[in-house]
Amino acid sequence: MTISKYIINRFFLIILTLFTLSWFNTISAQDADGKTLFLSKCASCHAPDMKTNSTGPALFGVEGQWEDKSKLHEWIRNNQKLIASGYPQAVETSKLTANVMSVFPDLTDPQIDAILKYIDEKGSGKLDGGKGGQANGPAGAAAGEGDSSQHPLLYGVITLILALAALILIFVNRNLKKISDDTEGKKTPDAVPFLQNKIYLATAAILLFIVGGYFTTKAMINMNRQKNYEPKQPIFYSHKVHAGINQINCLYCHGNAWESKTAAIPSVNVCMNCHKTIQKYNGPELKDKNGNPVDGTAEIAKLYQYAGFDPQNPDAWDANKAKPIDWVKIHNLPDHVYFNHSQHVRVGNVQCQTCHGEITGMDEVHQFAELSMGWCVNCHRQTKVNFNVDSASGNQFYSIYEKFHNDIKSGKMDSVTVKDIGGLECQKCHY
Repeated sequence: MTISKYIINRFFLIILTLFTLSWFNTISAQDADGKTLFLSKCASCHAPDMKTNSTGPALFGVEGQWEDKSKLHEWIRNNQKLIASGYPQAVETSKLTANVMSVFPDLTDPQIDAILKYIDEKGSGKLDGGKGGQANGPAGAAAGEGDSSQHPLLYGVITLILALAALILIFVNRNLKKISDDTEGKKTPDAVPFLQNKIYLATAAILLFIVGGYFTTKAMINMNRQKNYEPKQPIFYSHKVHAGINQINCLYCHGNAWESKTAAIPSVNVCMNCHKTIQKYNGPELKDKNGNPVDGTAEIAKLYQYAGFDPQNPDAWDANKAKPIDWVKIHNLPDHVYFNHSQHVRVGNVQCQTCHGEITGMDEVHQFAELSMGWCVNCHRQTKVNFNVDSASGNQFYSIYEKFHNDIKSGKMDSVTVKDIGGLECQKCHY
């Protein structure tokens, strides 16, 4: 083997090894990142400041409330199983809210510890400059983002240092080999140029194909996914003010979600039910996503223009001048996908926050979940159905699943999920 061939082989091997280690280390760091895990697993039901009750109870201090940390881990993975075992603290905790907590059997102990650490640091204010709760404004957002990106950056720096050390060792090894050959009087044959060596060219082509294919596939998978999509609307409508502060039920504006396929967009008349009387905004300061102040009263005036309403002369309201508001649709599913709101909201008792995030804390709504097939399938695998047909709240439709009822009575099953009743069948969601 020639010196150049030896060096290049070692070079490719070292670089490939470092690249692989860096990749897996980065993924491992992201998997262990508490903030990322909290946002993906917990944020749909628990308040981001860790101190406020939302769909689920406030989480700050939860680790100290459990005497046995292993039981807390069991609770997070599968709370229903721990409740069924009769563990006292699990039974008492389940009474804090009427909502059933999702199960996360895929979470590892290090991941749960990372989530608990993030909850403690966020709730105590360590992530927000000692102020506690969620930081406001761009500075607080930047601090949170920096915290979640520290580990991948650190691994990247370490990888570059190791790559540089590897290159230095390669050159040292080459010089030592040359000195050894010169001392022994060996004649080194001329090396084949890299661009003429078929082995090297084939190796480079394969690596390029693999790396290019990976990133191309990732890009294609993410096509038409609009996670975090937040368009500018014709009227600044704050869900935080309406659904959060004033606690207007989601179904007041989106009543169709209770009884039909779509949630629907409320008509101008629905808005005017309240704003015919409420003509000035007196709530907390409003800001858009860029931090610019928003005049709430001016936004109400925009509503009046769409409604054809003159607040100075309310009795002369001319409905013929009214026109629909051109809201920009945020959540879009492909045409071949069937999704029924009533089946989830009414039958399945799924909370709006599960798919739409902490909607009661959003001024301008953005798409919280990726709404991909994998995301929906995982939800169907984990979400339990109300299978207790003997209770008044149970769904009597499930009485036909005699086998599952017998398995539950015999102890073979502790619960029934959506996947058990056909929730993973293709025709359930695809036309």
